[in-house]
Amino acid sequence: MDTAQASAVSTQTISFRIWRQDDPNQPGHFDEFKVPYRKGANVISCLMEIQRNPVTSDGKKVAPVIWDAACLEEVCGSCAMNINGRVRMACSALVDKLEQPITLEPMKKFPVVRDLTVDRERMFDALKRVKGWIPVDGTYNLGPGPRQSQKDHSVMYVLSTCITCGSCLEACPQVTVDNDFIGAAAISQARLFNMNPTGKLNAEERTRSLMGPGGIQDCGKAQNCVKVCPKEIPLTTSIAVMNREVSKLMIKDIFFKEEEQKASSGPG
Repeated sequence: MDTAQASAVSTQTISFRIWRQDDPNQPGHFDEFKVPYRKGANVISCLMEIQRNPVTSDGKKVAPVIWDAACLEEVCGSCAMNINGRVRMACSALVDKLEQPITLEPMKKFPVVRDLTVDRERMFDALKRVKGWIPVDGTYNLGPGPRQSQKDHSVMYVLSTCITCGSCLEACPQVTVDNDFIGAAAISQARLFNMNPTGKLNAEERTRSLMGPGGIQDCGKAQNCVKVCPKEIPLTTSIAVMNREVSKLMIKDIFFKEEEQKASSGPG
């Protein structure tokens, strides 16, 4: 039993410091709570306990804590938050493995909506930018799709497990509230859909979407993203692959531009 476990068992309560903020335009503060210790409890179950009885450690009745959660099994990605200074999923963060008091804060790279809830619109805008989908005409039966190699399928499966939690953006030093860096998740999804047999039809368009302002060139190769990804997606590999594709496209553009200039100048 580690130090955190021994501490939890000995006190029979779990101490929390939770960030409270009524709306984005008001200053925030920490409230402290204590909940009964239960072996194997996760952060979400403790938040539910606080929600049922929102009374601080000093006996003050406060508004229930607001946070996002849905699946409770690390699939939806909505409960990502900073726990003891590190971004992680609250549903899989076990209190037995955390130092007390457990400090809960919202992700800092996204606008706060209230308390621990943030606006992830930035991530979804990035997916729109890279066209993170397969355009298929569903008005009639297209028949069986193209066959995929087992090698490609195994790579694509891992990339497809992204849950859009935002952890990679939260940990990335290149992502700030006042820039538009697209982030590792969207870059990796561009790789995924470019590998799809049907998605390859739009591969160049997706790759070009990574070349503008806030694109892949803004990545500083810090590798923080791959360290915090709850699904252990090889994000740095995806960044390297798409960087190579962007470079190839840039060389192609330069080559064809030179050819066009030669053609327009006529015989010398």
